[in-house]
Amino acid sequence: MSGQADGSTTVVAEEVPPFRYTAETATKIEQRWQRRWEERGTFHAPNPVGSLKGDAPEDKLFVQDMFPYPSGSGLHVGHPLGYIGTDVYARYHRMLGRNVLHTMGFDSFGLPAEQYAVQTGTHPRTTTEANIERFLRQIRRLGLGHDERRRIATTDIEFYRWTQWIFLQIFNAWYDTEADGGRGRARPISVLEEQFASGARPTPDGRPWAELSRVEQRRIIDSYRLAYLSEAPVNWAPGLGTVVANEEVTAEGLTERGNFPVFRRNLKQWMMRITAYADRLVDDLDRLDWPEKVKTMQRNWIGRSQGANVVFPLDGSAGQIEIFTTRPDTLFGVTFMVLAPEHPLVDELTATAWPEGVDERWTGGATTPAEAVAQYRRAASMKSDLDRQENREKTGVFTGAWATNPVNGARIPVFIADYVLMGYGTGAIMAVPGEDTRDFEFAQVFGLPVVRTVQPPEDFEGGAYTGEGPRINSANPQAGLDLNGLNLDDAKKAVITWLEEHGHGRGTVQYKLRDWLFARQRYWGEPFPIVYDEDGVPLALPEDQLPVELPEVEDYSPRTFDPEDADSEPEPPLAKATAWANVELDLGDGLKHYQRDTNVMPQWAGSCWYQLRYIDPDNDERFVDPVNEQYWMGKKPELHGPNDPGGVDLYVGGVEHAVLHLLYSRFWHKVLYDLGYLSSEEPYRRLYNQGYIQAYAYTDSRGVYVPADEVTEEHTEHGVRYLYQGQEVRREYGKMGKSLKNSVSPDEMADAYGVDTLRLYEMSMGPLDASRPWVTKDVVGSHRFLQRLWRNVVDEHTGELRVTDEQPDVEMLRALHKTIAGVREDYAELRFNTAVAKLIEFNNRITKAYSNAAGTPRAVVEPLVLMVAPLTPHLAEELWSRLGHDESLAHGPFPVADEEYLVEDTVEYPIQVNGKVRSRVVVPASADQDAVRAAALADEKIVATLDGREPRKVIVVPGRLVNVVA
Repeated sequence: MSGQADGSTTVVAEEVPPFRYTAETATKIEQRWQRRWEERGTFHAPNPVGSLKGDAPEDKLFVQDMFPYPSGSGLHVGHPLGYIGTDVYARYHRMLGRNVLHTMGFDSFGLPAEQYAVQTGTHPRTTTEANIERFLRQIRRLGLGHDERRRIATTDIEFYRWTQWIFLQIFNAWYDTEADGGRGRARPISVLEEQFASGARPTPDGRPWAELSRVEQRRIIDSYRLAYLSEAPVNWAPGLGTVVANEEVTAEGLTERGNFPVFRRNLKQWMMRITAYADRLVDDLDRLDWPEKVKTMQRNWIGRSQGANVVFPLDGSAGQIEIFTTRPDTLFGVTFMVLAPEHPLVDELTATAWPEGVDERWTGGATTPAEAVAQYRRAASMKSDLDRQENREKTGVFTGAWATNPVNGARIPVFIADYVLMGYGTGAIMAVPGEDTRDFEFAQVFGLPVVRTVQPPEDFEGGAYTGEGPRINSANPQAGLDLNGLNLDDAKKAVITWLEEHGHGRGTVQYKLRDWLFARQRYWGEPFPIVYDEDGVPLALPEDQLPVELPEVEDYSPRTFDPEDADSEPEPPLAKATAWANVELDLGDGLKHYQRDTNVMPQWAGSCWYQLRYIDPDNDERFVDPVNEQYWMGKKPELHGPNDPGGVDLYVGGVEHAVLHLLYSRFWHKVLYDLGYLSSEEPYRRLYNQGYIQAYAYTDSRGVYVPADEVTEEHTEHGVRYLYQGQEVRREYGKMGKSLKNSVSPDEMADAYGVDTLRLYEMSMGPLDASRPWVTKDVVGSHRFLQRLWRNVVDEHTGELRVTDEQPDVEMLRALHKTIAGVREDYAELRFNTAVAKLIEFNNRITKAYSNAAGTPRAVVEPLVLMVAPLTPHLAEELWSRLGHDESLAHGPFPVADEEYLVEDTVEYPIQVNGKVRSRVVVPASADQDAVRAAALADEKIVATLDGREPRKVIVVPGRLVNVVA
């Protein structure tokens, strides 16, 4: 304040020191160092061979983020969390001297750009590339240490050329179950053709291979391919104009994108035979350093189960129904059978008329079984698989057919019901209402008998008993089968042996996993490198005719239809490009007319292998050079143990991709490994799931979200009220996003504080793998830490260094080296929040010790600058340069703790008497157990507690505690 002539005072704004670390200063520093990194190629990672060849040291690290879809809505502060985390990890290891590959690409084929094209006529590529540029601008501002030379997008024509090439390798491969000692592996289809031609493998009908027509030969070969065409029930979404995989359908029976109704239709579609790899996909999870919850999700999705295939003869015919069951021990409790509505046997076994006295509940109100079945099938087609599984209202109709239970000869009715799916087992079940809840519910609705085969406990209240107990009601002495009294495992073994001996079934393994539906009726996707000849036979295009580029079309929408119409037929947008779809090609036997496949691959295709293209992005001869792949992803048993499968060293992304992307990627990788293209068996050696940033959101009286940044707080005697435009709103907590209107832009935070502050705050909020709340007002705390660090190095008024050559005292050196040891361990284990805490604590100690001194000792401040570099790289580079270093610190050195200063001079022991801590004693660290014992017993509080009594026992746990038993 200053005095005025009239006696009043005027408030004078505090003068900001000219060299203070402000948002403006931070921005200038950040822009300068980002330009310098780019000019110097600071983050370029050399390859052993190829266009990126350089001095590639043996010690390498491949760090990868799950690459994003380039949304047009921009980033909020939750998006960079994982990207900053991997950058900190990569920068730390780069400072240790390792060759670090870290880059980012874009999963850029996708439905949003296509839907926008349908609405506006804008080409999806135009929208996608604009979104990529916007995304890159935002993430580049974060100062991520990416090797920009390796950046790819799945929509790059040179990238999807190799996606098409990989598809052809899968198309031209089959799974030989007898290879590798019965473990099985993919082999070229040419080997299979040779086996048929030589007679080593007989044809299905026994005719010599040479006597079969070309089309007959192709049908046999095509039935073995890992990529094949199949007429099968699919999820048809008219509202999207495409089919979708089971994994893309919500529990409500709607599409994951757009919430459109899904219907079941039989369509000819491309499938990937991922089921051939089911055992390896399960077994090799044990070799991966992945979160256990993700492994469990994959095991459950694959759903491997031991059981038996059982044959039920049909009454009055030569036909039979084969079912798979995991509980053959309950066969005596089967009182009816259920087939999926789509089961191919339904038409054959459906009776012509209802049997006399049929229960009206079984008929669905129809006059004949055929009518009942037709009506029910149509209704079932309107539901998705998930809807059918989740729906608790049991419906079905009797087919009019009866089957015979092989273990007791009982005559049982055969129904169709939509809770049974063709996608699991054989599409038919034996219903055991006594031990299965869904079967019990069905039996209750249709008045079917319940026979218990497992003894429930005495306090069991009824319904299906799904627990353990001895078998009951499970004997047929005439057939030589008696399971009564047996436990589950023994009963299963006994009945499987009986089934096999009597020709009624066999022990087997089944999976929930179904083959991967690999076609979409869209425009914006990778075209299939396949054409069809006049016989409709699919032919692979030669490699020199790749890539097959997307043609220009005038209309990006599928054929117009009612989105609620299950009977509509899919017509892909590419079908409208007639000049592109109908072509003349020379495939080796002269110019002929062919029809291109007008479907496209699903968005998952490019993400199945993008890590391999990061390794060798400019290679136009191979999808990846084997030398470079071996270097970056090859097995390292000396580092990771004898079962190391190889793969990316660290893969970071959300748990939402636990099944789809990760399972598909593992499948493609294993096929390429089997075919000899890769040295690694798995794509991702280590997986880490980052958490989410959450934020408060606010709803008005209508339940409508209002902009969170426009809500104010009002503190009253009754608590806090939240107001939007003067009206009270309700506060809730949720994931940050556009729909909740609670997004905070990283640009906004960078403008207000600088990027390094944003990076530091996101890493300090909590463990990287946990969700955490965003609180904008707390960001200032991270900024103040960086300001204090700046002041410990730079004089805010002169801009000069305030660093001395004075040697710190022993206590400061102990604190320094303890911090170094802790921070190194935290960085290595991705515990960035605790690393930040240690750095703040040490910086505060420095501030307290030297703020009033001539300066900060160089021996203390230089290690601190190096330690913060992975977190706040721009500020660290600036300070390192001002400290007189010409070279960037990006490649180190990183401080190493001196063991001399990690050894404590003294140790504090808590002293327990009869299990309760009564006192503490400090002794020299070198004190032996006798000395510790003596010091503890001499402590005045312990002497008073014992009150002259001799202790029965004194236990000294070295370095931890003393336990006195009085």
